[in-house]
Amino acid sequence: MNEKILDGKVVAKKLRERQLAAVQFLLRKGIKPRLTVILVGEDPASGVYVSMKEKACRRLGIESVTIRLSAETSEDELLRQIDELNRDSANHGILVQLPLPKHINEDKILLHVHPSKDVDCFHPQNVGLLVSGNPYVAPCTPAGILEILKYYKISTQGKHAVIVGRSNIVGKPMANLLVQKNEFANATVTVVHSRTADIADFTKKADI
Repeated sequence: MNEKILDGKVVAKKLRERQLAAVQFLLRKGIKPRLTVILVGEDPASGVYVSMKEKACRRLGIESVTIRLSAETSEDELLRQIDELNRDSANHGILVQLPLPKHINEDKILLHVHPSKDVDCFHPQNVGLLVSGNPYVAPCTPAGILEILKYYKISTQGKHAVIVGRSNIVGKPMANLLVQKNEFANATVTVVHSRTADIADFTKKADI
């Protein structure tokens, strides 16, 4: 069996070149892209993720703003902060870093981010567009997986793709992207999860 390592770093480098050109185009038009990340509390993993996002923005020339709030921040205070960012025309994207403290309703918070600034594709309006095959924005991990498949010319046409996991962040959107009727999808998709009997039986039969 021939094996090939799919090197995500190689693909990421190519993507950054493309993104850099897009950012430069916007800057020439007088538009400075800005992403605002809201971090509530001091979850160590969340802090690492936010730091990585800040570095990625700096490399591309995107303005990165991080609003750090204490773990005691109330739900109403967080909603008011999102309202301000929704109204701010100089702010183009909002990312609420998860998880949130337990006293805050995550669904309510994510629903409050305006769909046009919802970079994670969590708002029901954006999820609906994704499912219908007309995504306004795609969640980053599934979108990244598609870019890797495209770069290495791995066709999904008519292939049986098995996705392990049904999260709203990766599993479900990945399934929706692969099942779409277009040149980068047209797969037959099976989603397995923690309640699936004999997951290995499905993955062994998968093309992807």
